[in-house]
This record gives sequence, structure tokens and C-alpha cells, in this order.
Amino acid sequence: MAARQTMLLKGSMGNKEAVRILFQRSFATGGAKSKKGSKGGKGGDAPSSKLSKEVKSTTVVGANILKEGADPKILPDSEYPDWLWHLLAKSPPLSELKRKNVESLPFEDLKRFVKLDNRARIKENNSLKAKN
Repeated sequence: MAARQTMLLKGSMGNKEAVRILFQRSFATGGAKSKKGSKGGKGGDAPSSKLSKEVKSTTVVGANILKEGADPKILPDSEYPDWLWHLLAKSPPLSELKRKNVESLPFEDLKRFVKLDNRARIKENNSLKAKN
């Protein structure tokens, strides 16, 4: 359908103008502010939620990616694996790792220190080469 519209527009105007008109972004209009005398109820009401608070607190709304099926239920914390709770743990930044004694760092922190230090040195070398 778009190809047919393009052909019709090309005949009446240039290519650039036809492309600009066809692929121009447009936004929904209306409903910005209602006037006092307008029909349809009160203008200041917030849209009501279709889901009850009970459903929102017991299920993960929107997590179902399949056509058939339901949103998964929220389980108690004891039902989830232990590693899940460590995913959001903050890792120390390079500046904090530099302040600590390198010999006393645990293996994971030492690995992180080497990686971040290498990254910082590479960035510094690249900026020096870019200036020359």
C-alpha cells in the first residue's frame, strides 16, 4: 500500500517531498485539557486502573511473553535461588579498590581491579594519542 501511495505522490511532486509526507511523524491529538462545558464527565479525573490492587500485589503483571498463559505469581523469597539476591549487589568502583591494599583483596575484587585498571590505562593512552 505504501508503494502505491509513493507512486501517486511521485507523479505530483518530487521524491524528497513525497518521502517527507509519507514518513512524517504524527502524534495523537485531542484530550489535552477539557473545557468546563464539555461532555464526557469531569475533566480532572485520573484514568482508573483496570487491575485490582490484589492482582497487582500477587502477580508480575506484563511478564508473560507467550500468547497463551498467565502472568507468573509472585512467590515468597524462600522459593527463589540464593544467587538471585546477589545480582543487584553493588561492586566497588576503581577508586575504592585503589585505596585498599591489593594483597588483601578477595579474588573477585582483585579480578575487577585488574579489569578496571586496564580499561582506565587504555582510555588514557587513547586520549594521549588523539591529542598528538
